[in-house]
Amino acid sequence: MTVLLHILFWVAAFGSVTSTIYCGMVLAAAGRFGLTKRREQREAVDYLPPLSVLKPLHGTEDGMERNIETFFEQEYPEFELLFCARHATDEGLQLAERVGQRYPHVAARYVTCGEPMPKFHNAKVYSLAKLDSVAKYDTFITSDADVRVAKDYLQRMVQTLKDPKIALASCVYLGTAHVGAGFSSRLDAVGKSVEMTSGVLVADMIEGTKFALGATMALPRKSFQDAGGFDELGQFYADDFVLGNRLANQGKGVRMATHIIRLMVQDSPFWLSFRNQLRWMQSTRRSRPWGHFGSGFTFAMPFGVLGLLWGLLSGHALLGLVWFAAMVVNRWLQAAAILSVLGDPYIAYNTLIYPLRDLLGSILWLGSYGGENFYYRGKIYKLKEGGRVEAPE
Repeated sequence: MTVLLHILFWVAAFGSVTSTIYCGMVLAAAGRFGLTKRREQREAVDYLPPLSVLKPLHGTEDGMERNIETFFEQEYPEFELLFCARHATDEGLQLAERVGQRYPHVAARYVTCGEPMPKFHNAKVYSLAKLDSVAKYDTFITSDADVRVAKDYLQRMVQTLKDPKIALASCVYLGTAHVGAGFSSRLDAVGKSVEMTSGVLVADMIEGTKFALGATMALPRKSFQDAGGFDELGQFYADDFVLGNRLANQGKGVRMATHIIRLMVQDSPFWLSFRNQLRWMQSTRRSRPWGHFGSGFTFAMPFGVLGLLWGLLSGHALLGLVWFAAMVVNRWLQAAAILSVLGDPYIAYNTLIYPLRDLLGSILWLGSYGGENFYYRGKIYKLKEGGRVEAPE
């Protein structure tokens, strides 16, 4: 029993130290991001090339109509909206067409690509390849269907390409649950806001951006080809990571814009929300295995729980409670810093619940080592080394 208590103590102590160091890094990175954001917001918006906005679609979801509307409401001099689904009967594509009828002054086209070819295990990339073939302009903004944006979104995102050395820019996002959504969806949303953004900003502070976030990207048409082309990118689940990583490794500029978008999180039962989040964790483990392994030591709450358990078993219950409380404060500080720079209107509530999301995140991290299969849109896929995807069973 004594040996077990010693192991429990040192594991909890080590994880508490690493997560506290990480929290300090997050605070510094958030402050750095906030200063850069304020400076860039004061700069003139004077780079306004014509844009092709590429939006792959597949079905509908709650809030999608409003998501699409925000793209038609952009305050930008010259742009086209391009929507692509597999078939003309796709409900998402039909919804986009209905929305477009309310904005006749906006140039919009609706195309289909058919079912993905066997080499395209990533259907989104297959749609992007089709959109690339019909795009009128050579400067692209890509975005997912669950993205909701402000009216200056195009203006702000494209400013990142003012420097000709920049080959790609993406941005962090504020996870947003729909009104009335359940608690599991709110945990998912705050995880997307805090956990994701923390890692992105710390990585950018330490070594610069060597990846992309696919929720939205600004890039010249040529960047897709420089990264291997659609045929190659379509073999990966995390095509956004591969795209940004390959461009960065070629010495091309990849950066994180300071503009912030909303990523709308669907109201899902806990088991479905857990499975979706686990899929992303599995993808991250395959795409960057050592970085993913190290991220296990950035969580605080599992080590707080171990510290509490040690205190209860060793007769130091009060010390165990203080240990646990310290880790809760650790996560509150992290969440408050990130949500503040993201401009979360529900910062108090989301900060309060974040320690629980941190604990859930650690469970998802452990689960990501459980296998190579993942479920997506009714099919089972296999994730291989480097994040490549095998054909569904």
